[in-house]
Amino acid sequence: MNFPYYYTSFMSTQIASGAVEPVLLQLPGWLPDSQTVVADFVIPAALFVVTLIAVSLVGRAVLVPLVGRVLDRRGHDATVKSLAESVAGATVWLLAVAVAFTVAGFGEVIAAFGVFAGAVALAVGFAAQDLLGNFVAGIFILKDRPFEVGDWIEQGDVVGRVEDVDLRVTRIRTFDNERITVPNGGLANNPLKNPVAYDTLRQTFVFGIGYDDDIDHATEVILDEAARTEGILDDPEPSVRVVELADSYVGLQARFWIADPGRADFARIRSDFVQAVKERCDAEAIEMPYPFRELTGSVEIGGDLDASRTETPADD
Repeated sequence: MNFPYYYTSFMSTQIASGAVEPVLLQLPGWLPDSQTVVADFVIPAALFVVTLIAVSLVGRAVLVPLVGRVLDRRGHDATVKSLAESVAGATVWLLAVAVAFTVAGFGEVIAAFGVFAGAVALAVGFAAQDLLGNFVAGIFILKDRPFEVGDWIEQGDVVGRVEDVDLRVTRIRTFDNERITVPNGGLANNPLKNPVAYDTLRQTFVFGIGYDDDIDHATEVILDEAARTEGILDDPEPSVRVVELADSYVGLQARFWIADPGRADFARIRSDFVQAVKERCDAEAIEMPYPFRELTGSVEIGGDLDASRTETPADD
């Protein structure tokens, strides 16, 4: 059957008889007019966007600062304040979306979301176990308080000061002015050292003197320079202990304390102290030997070396 031929013949007959005109007249009734488009789509979409932006801005301008002020009045540290403000910001965003859907007349969307919320939560829980674990770890960091914002912490190769504790990660600034982002789970589940957790911090350094030098004399020199170095505390007083009998030196460990380690320049204090002891030992003729090795023995080379020459006959 030649379908195009019969279709063309049919349309020609309909047009000739005037039957197509009523159909064409009904087409505008099938398509939505401009007023319907504006009323059903444009206005709700505009209301959704405006409400979302307005509620988000008001919430971040009012709710988030209010949470910070309440925590400040109750004496919470910067770590708790940072995490609480992050939670408040996420809450504002969810509230803005819900209000925007309601104002735009999309309430059924929220109802449908409630039906699938359980299934979505279960799927997200399996797919984002690490993210949820880091979030829970952040809560335990707030509860256990192993460190605060501004503390100097050490964990493995990560050394620096805490800048911020977020819902998922903690940001640390190294002493080389680099930023390291560490998941909260790593900080909460592994050993962590906080050298500035207390009001004072003890530092140690081992000085090596020669076996022929007087240990008591060297001890007096070290203690005297510790008393003269600015930043080293008198109470607890510095001390020196013999800790090592090495191959080429006797190790004397100096132990001294500094105050307010969170703010003190402990690296400078340590450097000034070590330099002062080195210069004083040089002046007092106290040797600070370095490792050396002395090899003794002999090497014998014997035997005769015979050389032979092989001549290759010339070609004919």
